[in-house]
Amino acid sequence: MRLVSLFSGCGGMDVGFAKAGFEIVWANDFDSDAQRVYSHNLHQIDPRDIRTVPADDIPDCDIITAGFPCQPFSNAGKRKGVRDERGTLFEECMRIIEVKQPKVVVFENVRGILSTKDLDGNKLIDNIEHQLANTGQGYEVGHKLLNASNYGVPQNRYRVFMVGVRKDLGRSFVFPDPIPKEGLEVGNLLDIPPHVPNQVDWKLSPQAAKLITFIPEGGSWKDIPYDELPPRFKKIRDNIKKYRSPNFYRRFARHEINGTITASAQPENCGIIHPLENRRYTIREIARIQSFDDDFVFFDETPGDIKSMYKVIGNAVPPKLAQVLALAIKEQVWG
Repeated sequence: MRLVSLFSGCGGMDVGFAKAGFEIVWANDFDSDAQRVYSHNLHQIDPRDIRTVPADDIPDCDIITAGFPCQPFSNAGKRKGVRDERGTLFEECMRIIEVKQPKVVVFENVRGILSTKDLDGNKLIDNIEHQLANTGQGYEVGHKLLNASNYGVPQNRYRVFMVGVRKDLGRSFVFPDPIPKEGLEVGNLLDIPPHVPNQVDWKLSPQAAKLITFIPEGGSWKDIPYDELPPRFKKIRDNIKKYRSPNFYRRFARHEINGTITASAQPENCGIIHPLENRRYTIREIARIQSFDDDFVFFDETPGDIKSMYKVIGNAVPPKLAQVLALAIKEQVWG
């Protein structure tokens, strides 16, 4: 089962599919930080802009996976959608699928894609499914919003997956059922042997470092005394219903499943604060929250390296989620 990986990132999706028995024959990503991590841990990666890659340069394959850039559709971004040039990169996936005609196509994206409108006014997700259904021999397509914690990942992280199976195979795909949430509490991840690499953290700004000292385990910005809040936070606190009770600076407790780790790794928008210590999680801690094995190595030689590793880990598909999905595809399509 030969796999071509588009928009591979640092390799989270590909780790999961490789563990399920798929052979990665070609991978591509334009981000230099992701390339560095991917090539060190997995496989040679083509660094070209996908828009410049002829389809004939890509090996024949049985499956194509693609996590095309999610920022245009992200709730954390400006939601430019298809009006952001990155939002049209799925068309490059379609160009390659048209030529390669793999048995299976897997797309992954943020939940914001479900509500994003295409330029014709239709939902983008519906237009993508329609294109896949009418590409080459056509694909039987379905999509589902999955929470990673339902599939063995110690993190509540919602992502949309779309799976298309070529129509001539006479099969359709059913997404796997959730599995019990056992042992996923963040406290189970924090006892890391000293020999494990990447146990360094990206230092917080002076303001953030001060604010988190007021937040107890399991707390948030709401625990910070009013007089200590920056002016922007005071404005929100003064009219919290108007701002829909935002949950900034969330410090998850050891008995909780962690919230989403984002690429920005900022305490204002994700659960990046250690339950007990006044710091961000280390690179290794967020890698564990994303379900990467301890032998998957990141780079931390310089402050720039450290910051970039938070980005590539936060953008990754959790390997355990990818593996569950890959095993279901393998069973249902290849038997």
